[in-house]
Amino acid sequence: MPYRNIFRKIIFCTDFNSDAMTAFHYALNIAAGNENTELMILHVIPEPDAQFWKSYIYEVEDVDAKAQHDIDEKIAKIYKPLIPDGISCTSRFLIGNVGEEILKTAHEERADLLVIGRGAGANFINRMLGNFTEKVVRKADCPVLVVPDEAE
Repeated sequence: MPYRNIFRKIIFCTDFNSDAMTAFHYALNIAAGNENTELMILHVIPEPDAQFWKSYIYEVEDVDAKAQHDIDEKIAKIYKPLIPDGISCTSRFLIGNVGEEILKTAHEERADLLVIGRGAGANFINRMLGNFTEKVVRKADCPVLVVPDEAE
């Protein structure tokens, strides 16, 4: 018996680095091969734990609304034009602990697959805050596809 349509909800996690585009192509390919699959593009902005830094970030008026607008614009420019007809796509933007927000969203959305670029866990911010990719792989309720950058 063939296994078809096992990935109904795919969450593609992006930080807009080069490895994210490679991972996006994998997410699209899997979505295209599974009828009625929903693809969610998820971007989490790491929120610093220190109250000291939060006070600076939130002094900017409507910082969350501006971030939402900028991220929506990036997604519309970079990813949306590549999505073929027939693939349902939504996007979400969150602020917080990257690993925890990805895990929480995957659980709430009842995701069947998470797709993440491998290099995302190695950038400077994530070295400072901890490797979220490893945490997601260990704790996710669903399979996680970690895609290396083509340049590696």
